[in-house]
Amino acid sequence: MPFSLQASVSFGVLAALVTMLGLAAVATRIEWSARQSGLFALSAAGMLITISLLHIVPEALAALPGAGQFVLGGFFGGLLLTFAMRTLFPEHAGNARALAFTPLLAVAVHSFFDGVIYSVSFAASFQSGVYAALGLILHEFAEGIIAFAILARHGFRVREALFWAFLAAGATTPLGALVSGLFVNSLGAETVAALYAVSAGLLIYVATGPMMQPLTEVSPARGLGALGAGVIFALTVLALPIHGEGLLDNHDHGHDHAGPGALEPGHDAATLP
Repeated sequence: MPFSLQASVSFGVLAALVTMLGLAAVATRIEWSARQSGLFALSAAGMLITISLLHIVPEALAALPGAGQFVLGGFFGGLLLTFAMRTLFPEHAGNARALAFTPLLAVAVHSFFDGVIYSVSFAASFQSGVYAALGLILHEFAEGIIAFAILARHGFRVREALFWAFLAAGATTPLGALVSGLFVNSLGAETVAALYAVSAGLLIYVATGPMMQPLTEVSPARGLGALGAGVIFALTVLALPIHGEGLLDNHDHGHDHAGPGALEPGHDAATLP
């Protein structure tokens, strides 16, 4: 099994465990968990937007000419996906449990794509995979709580809500990492770099869109404080000396003399004079 696939699946499993922690907190302190879920989401948003703009986007632009177009496509792709989910699965009055389907499906699809981002990021470089995964994992705690709250609000008993919330918010992340990782590692360097740029745009959309919604639900001081804490944590993580193997790692190490321009598939450090 390729190392990048092992890493992405491992971080996907870790994300599922963090979701379980969120659900455990719900089971023991429901009201506290519900109140703090927005702050966890804002901290994760601060971390993701910082890592995306200061590391992932610059690395994508350096690895692939025209990567900015893919970043923009990833951003609007996330927006269109959200719109499509609401259009295809509108909420209708009627069975209380049926009303939970649309938001829960949205959580499941979002978590699955988190796993896809893990695979693409780790295939690009280990460093970028760790950075992206840490930011996404942080919001899994809040995501588990949100999924539970959706189900509990629509008539599910506590055990049922815990079970379905874990399947939607937790199990789908390692599944997305595994399914996408099986073919991502067989792609060429340019394709991975393009997908990496798309994932950067998607991360920016998630961080500035859905994960910013709690700003309207908490006091400005608490909201901005949580957001700032995420930014500070991200800056600390970016300062850590994290290194590893990946297609973009190999590109950086093997083509320094060629400048920060385009990738050259099929060449690596071993084939250079």
